[in-house]
Parts: sequence; structure tokens; C-alpha cells
Amino acid sequence: MSLRTDLGKVRGLGSAKEGVGHWWSQRLTAIALIPLLIWLIASIVPLAGAEVRIVREWISEPVNSVLLLSLIVAVFHHAQLGLQVVIEDYVHTVWLKLASLIVVKFLAFGLSTTSIFAVLKIAFSG
Repeated sequence: MSLRTDLGKVRGLGSAKEGVGHWWSQRLTAIALIPLLIWLIASIVPLAGAEVRIVREWISEPVNSVLLLSLIVAVFHHAQLGLQVVIEDYVHTVWLKLASLIVVKFLAFGLSTTSIFAVLKIAFSG
């Protein structure tokens, strides 16, 4: 039998003080995605049905390639943050939670790196 109160037992077991940074990162990437997605839609719609050469020239323009790269980074970072929250909240088996988080982080890194490489290859190829 312990002489400690219920509050005394749980004090210090609360927040790890990491949630605020994660929350802010997710909100900032969401805010960044709004103008980037509006720009992408407004830019892609006129290119519908265009030849591959014209689309490559569009990607090769410095402003478009920088905005595409920013969009890629924001999308994959935002997705990884969101999936991390879902996994942490709903996966209760420790090894499965850890494995899922690792898979999500590697997938986000691998897919974003591949996408960035593709944009840079098109942008610098001509």
C-alpha cells in the first residue's frame, strides 16, 4: 500500500513536451500546401493535352521547378507527420508501432527523394 495520492502517482508521467513541435510542423506544412496546390492546379490545367516537350519546358523553368520541389517536400513531410500520429494513436502493439513508424519514414524519404530526382533530371536535361 502506498501513501501517495493519485495525483502524486501520475505526476511526471504526462506529456513529453514533444507534441507542440509536431503539431506546429503539421500546421505549417498544411498552410504551405494551400498556395502550392492552388498554383499547381492553376498551372497544370492549361497544360492538359499538351505535348511532353511543352510539359518538360514548363518544369524546366526555374520558378516552376523550385515550386514543384517545395510542393514535394511539403507533401511528403505532411503525410509522414499525419501517418505518424495515426500510428501512435491507433497501433497498440509496441513492435508493430515501431515497425510501422520506420516503414512510413523510409517510404516518405524514398518517395520524396525519387520525386525530387525526377524533377531535377527534367529541369536540368534541357
